[in-house]
Amino acid sequence: QVQLVESGGGLVQPGGSLRLSCAASVAAFSIFDMGWYRQGPGKQRELVASITSGGSINYADSVKGRFTISRDNAKNTVYLQMDSLKPEDTAVYYCNLRRSAYNSWGQGTQVTVSS
Repeated sequence: QVQLVESGGGLVQPGGSLRLSCAASVAAFSIFDMGWYRQGPGKQRELVASITSGGSINYADSVKGRFTISRDNAKNTVYLQMDSLKPEDTAVYYCNLRRSAYNSWGQGTQVTVSS
């Protein structure tokens, strides 16, 4: 059973930065596509950013130019660097690992952007 453990969330002022990490307990981490999703209060879960096993990256329009996804296959970890944070970025952020029909989620980490 794959375990995904997110960390790095917290309370930050508008304009600030946070770096989320997701550590995966899985063999052959490099073959999996990874993603960060978020779910704000009263909203549906949405894709924030994804990175494939081959390194292709995709961002939601709302975070382009502010967020950066990266992965370190040697550490079985995917990161989300979040800069210029806005109150509307407030949400629970979830890490996702997938390959073909296999799909696994982390427990989520809260990010709150408020003054």
